[in-house]
Amino acid sequence: AGAETVKRAVELDLASRFQESLVCYQEGIDLLLQVVKATKDEAKRHRYRQKISEYMTRAEDIKKHIEKEKQDGKYHKQIRIEENATGFSYEKLFQEYLTDIVSEVWVEDPYIRHVHQASRYSLYNFLRFCEMLVKGPCKVKTIHLLTSYNEGSGRSQQISGLEEIQQSLRNYGVTLNIAFSSSIHDREIRFNNGWMIKIGRGLDYFKKPQGRFSIGYCDFDLRPCHETTVDVFHTKHTKKM
Repeated sequence: AGAETVKRAVELDLASRFQESLVCYQEGIDLLLQVVKATKDEAKRHRYRQKISEYMTRAEDIKKHIEKEKQDGKYHKQIRIEENATGFSYEKLFQEYLTDIVSEVWVEDPYIRHVHQASRYSLYNFLRFCEMLVKGPCKVKTIHLLTSYNEGSGRSQQISGLEEIQQSLRNYGVTLNIAFSSSIHDREIRFNNGWMIKIGRGLDYFKKPQGRFSIGYCDFDLRPCHETTVDVFHTKHTKKM
């Protein structure tokens, strides 16, 4: 498993996908260190240590490169989610950016407003996003949401739904600040550790499940997605709304 993970790290490294490569190097090194501990043959232990040392050096170089790009404001990674692709739950998409220093989150999405099954599941998706933040490993204390009002009779349902999420988050020590704008059109998510994620479809990139008892209804890693693009940036200063 360690060898396969490191092999994947090298492939990502060669493809200039440095953030993903670094994660794989770190995971692979941890696995190989476990192998070293369990190996009795001293010659094999020596070879493993040599390879681990090489991988650690490369991982450190990548870390410095990423840090320089972040400091220069040049970091950019793009993820393409294909039509009907699976494996893109919020946990998978955001987890590597939710470090334990994240305490404040900004969400700009004009369509956090629908609840009924005939339309989008945006309110439920926002709730799932909040659940991910509550689970950690980050220690989020404040979430800022900027969205637009639902039109017509759905407005009161939208407001009551958001207020219910707000109250529920309060039970976990998290404050949800809600603001509305009639001119908002961008969709972006920012964390106070400097990461900014722009998703073409916002949080609403999952397809409607085929039925209430179909695979993917509960586990969003198994839920087919709409085609969209995810752009990840790093900025020194997180914009406040």
